[in-house]
Parts: sequence; C-alpha cells; structure tokens
Amino acid sequence: MSDGAGLAQRLSGVSASQTQRVLLAVEALRQDGVDVIDLGAGEPDFPTPAHVNTAAVEAIAAGHTKYTAGPGIAPLRAAIAGHYASRYGVEFTPAEIVVTSGGKQGLSNVAMALFGAGDEVITHVPGWPSIVEQVHLAGADAVRVRTSAEDGFAVRAEPLLEAITPRTRGIVINSPGNPTGALMAESELARLAEGVTGRQLWLILDLCYEQLIYEDTPHNLPRVLRDRLPDHTVLVGSASKSYAMTGWRCGWVLAPARVATACNTIQSHSTSHVTSITQHAVVAALTGPQTCVDAMRDEYRTRRDALVNWIRSDPRFAVTRPAGAFYLFPDVSSLLSPDGLRTSSDLALALLNEAHVAVTPGEAFDAPGFLRLSYATSMGQLRDAWDRIQRYLSTAHS
Repeated sequence: MSDGAGLAQRLSGVSASQTQRVLLAVEALRQDGVDVIDLGAGEPDFPTPAHVNTAAVEAIAAGHTKYTAGPGIAPLRAAIAGHYASRYGVEFTPAEIVVTSGGKQGLSNVAMALFGAGDEVITHVPGWPSIVEQVHLAGADAVRVRTSAEDGFAVRAEPLLEAITPRTRGIVINSPGNPTGALMAESELARLAEGVTGRQLWLILDLCYEQLIYEDTPHNLPRVLRDRLPDHTVLVGSASKSYAMTGWRCGWVLAPARVATACNTIQSHSTSHVTSITQHAVVAALTGPQTCVDAMRDEYRTRRDALVNWIRSDPRFAVTRPAGAFYLFPDVSSLLSPDGLRTSSDLALALLNEAHVAVTPGEAFDAPGFLRLSYATSMGQLRDAWDRIQRYLSTAHS
C-alpha cells in the first residue's frame, strides 16, 4: 500500500540516516569555503593500502570489468572463507558465502530474507541506526534493549533473553559496536546462545569492526556461535573499516546455505553483484600482507587514548574508553539546559555552525544526551577540533 502522497506505507516507520545528514551538512559548508573538521564520519582517514589499489588496476588491465556471479567471484569467496578459518577457526563453504555491496547491504539482505510482518527482532542501543531501520523495512518490529554508560555499554545476555517473546524471530549483535566501541564478551554470547537454543530464532552478528579491537581481549564470537547454533547463526563482515575501503563497497554474509541462497536471490533483483574490480581488490586485501591493518589499529589506539584524556580533563563530559571501533561516545547532558541548548542535537548543530566541528548527536543512535566523535582523523585535526570545542564552550557557557 502507499500513503496519500504516493509513497509506500513501509516508509512510514523508517527514518533517514542522521549520519548521512551530518555528511551532507559538512559537504555544504565546505563548498562555501568553511574549514570544517569532520569528527562525524564513520570511515578511516587512511588511504586504501597500496597493494589493494594495485590489484584493482591489474584487474582493469586484465579485463575483469564484466558481470560476475551474483554471490561473488570464486577467489573472493575462498579468501573470505580463509579469513574466518584462520582468524576464528570456523569453516564455511562457498555455498554459505555471499559478497555484498558493503556490510550494510549484507545486513539488509539478511533482514529481508529472514524477517517479515508480525516478527520481532531484538537489538541493543545505543546502536547503529540502520539495524533498526532495516528491520522496519522488512516489515518487522524492532525491539531495543538498552545498554548503559555505567557498564561501559557492554552487551549482556540476560536483558536480551528477557526481551524474547513468542514473536521474536532474531537478535542482531554489533561487536565492536557503533557508536560505543563496546564489545560483547564471549561468555555473554555463549549464555545468549544457550538461552535461545531450541527457540528457532536467528542470531546475527555484525562484525564490521572485527579487526579494530585495541586490547588483547578474547573476541572469538563466530566460534562461540558456530559451536552452539550452527544452523541459526549469520555473520556479516566488511572490508570497509579494516582496510580503509569504505568507498569500494564490499561486505559479505556467511550463513547456512539456504539463507545465503535467499540473500543472493534478493540481491539478484537489486544490485546483482559487487563491482567486479572491487572484488579483485578485496581478494588482495584479505590474502595480502596485514601489516597495514596493524599500523592503522595502532594509530587509532594512540588517537583514542589522547582524545579520552583531553575529554576527561573537562568535567562537563563523561566518557568511557571504547574497546574497539573508532568512536568516543561521551555523555554531554551537563552541557544541556532548558534555557540554552536543550538537546545533544542542538549542541551538535551549534558545534558545526559556530566551532566548525562536525559530530553526530546521540539521537541518531537512540541515545539523547550523548555525542559521537570519530577519531578516524589525524592527531593534529583531533587536537584542533578539541581546541575549537573548548573555545566555543568557553564563550557559550561563560
């Protein structure tokens, strides 16, 4: 059905991406000549590794510019299988792997394949908003389970289990999480898997930041699920964050063959397949030297620690040190008031227009009173951004 304006009814419960709104606002200001420091972007500032670029150029020269098989070229599916076998000790066959246009399309295909009207799908918040909106686009209802700053935004099994009803069809976990950088512990995921055994629901694991974990923390979540729920586990990954390949658009779904087939069926009627050149580049990313990933992770750790220290020097901010990803998610509620900036969206807009620093308001992640700051930019830019924020606050709150 469509509404009176001619739009499909499914859009009535879906919100546009606020992170994309920030990106557009930054672009508009820069076109006007404004020097904006962007801490809102959810992408690495590093260039794509040279050997990956070389593989793409060689693919073009070799004529790999035609249609490919919908689930992805065989060498890429083999490389993805090899990545999960070597990293986590879990085995997948080519029939269980579908290459997608980014992790976002992977999650979207899974939602469309598994969920529908009358279903409930549980996820945790603060969380990546597309997970909720993809559930809505599939016609299902999203059930949000809140994590807390006091607990480091850790994702725990018991609240998720308590949210299950007879309508529950799936649970989506993002670890490390966007925007909090929090992890779900192996023990908590094991408890969750054991708690849903026999309930005939799906556990979907979003691992898009899987290689950006900063301490030596056990995080073999794929093995936890494959050992306990092999027939009801779906993994979604991406080359975007680990290899600085956001614009290349390549992710993947690993799932039981019938689910992978369904995801490919959906994709065959939308994007068909990932760009052929990108696929060859990602083979090089997954099978080539991994020192580039180590170097980026080490630099992110240094930036994280510096930014946490700066923020903690201002008692008006309360911040948890994230375990992964590349965001800080400070509580800024003490900067808000009924007589001034009332919401974190108001504060984010003021920082953009007055300090020329772009951040993402917590409302985008179902967490009013917080801001997301990306440290996927240079140390110099981070220092400058924090100085600008402090100058603005000294004026606005003087």
